[in-house]
Amino acid sequence: MAILSVQEVTKQFKDNKALDSVSFDIPKGSIFGLLGPNGAGKTTLIRIITSILQADKGKVYFDGELLDLDHPSEMGYLPEERGLYRKMKVGEHLLYLAQLKGLSTKNARNQIGLWMEKFHIEDWWQKKIDELSKGMQQKIQFIATVVHNPKLIILDEPFSGLDPINTKLIKQEIRTLNQAGTSVVFSTHRMEQVEEMCEFIVLIDDGQNILEGRVSQIKDNYKENHFKFSFKGDIPSGILSREIIIDQKNGEVILQLSDLYEANQIMRRLIERNTIVTGFQEILPTLNEIFIKQVTDENEQAMANH
Repeated sequence: MAILSVQEVTKQFKDNKALDSVSFDIPKGSIFGLLGPNGAGKTTLIRIITSILQADKGKVYFDGELLDLDHPSEMGYLPEERGLYRKMKVGEHLLYLAQLKGLSTKNARNQIGLWMEKFHIEDWWQKKIDELSKGMQQKIQFIATVVHNPKLIILDEPFSGLDPINTKLIKQEIRTLNQAGTSVVFSTHRMEQVEEMCEFIVLIDDGQNILEGRVSQIKDNYKENHFKFSFKGDIPSGILSREIIIDQKNGEVILQLSDLYEANQIMRRLIERNTIVTGFQEILPTLNEIFIKQVTDENEQAMANH
């Protein structure tokens, strides 16, 4: 079942169609990547999901129900542009935001205390927001996003301003929340983070979704049957033809083959000729490569149509 179902959503701003019949489902309990270049329509879509904006056409369903104004209280949204009140103290600010999400003062204090303990910031309660670094403010914003235990959290560039140690800490907490059943929408320009975190993605460009599905299946669909062999010494002559060699350097060769069966045949011949093979892998395209290819192809097609 989908925690969120977007169906034929369209949004127009004067002469700009920000979203054009966008449709996709976010599986319940998944970490889902919402991707696209700048200006693709991601922020507009997030604002519709969180009821900040209304769609001109189409429908959004949240946990099987048509989206209404009560549903955002079951979501947590960390926007790319941070929205903390800089003159407030950390503790009172988090209490205020938690109570906006429906928590009682007592429950809010307990939950905030637990999260501050997790992040080793128990002594920040009386600090003013503007005394904190960008990375420290990001921790506070993350706590505000998840403190009410939402069913769905939407994270827009969640690691912005964080050093590697705190990035790792936030990633661990995202995974822990997800393992406990929280669904996660993850929007970022950093494809390596998407590849690391997300099981499903949708790619939006120029207001339309142009690619969606399970990450492993998408990478499999775009593979080019490139295989890397690592070895000691030299490859015996006669095993490889020049036309299948994509790249070759000392102790490593990348081949363009028809399929995995042909790769296994070459492996067998190498071993029969006493070659010491130290590694073998199929090279799958990165999400970054797929992202660039899809967006470039779409732009070229759009230009051709004009």
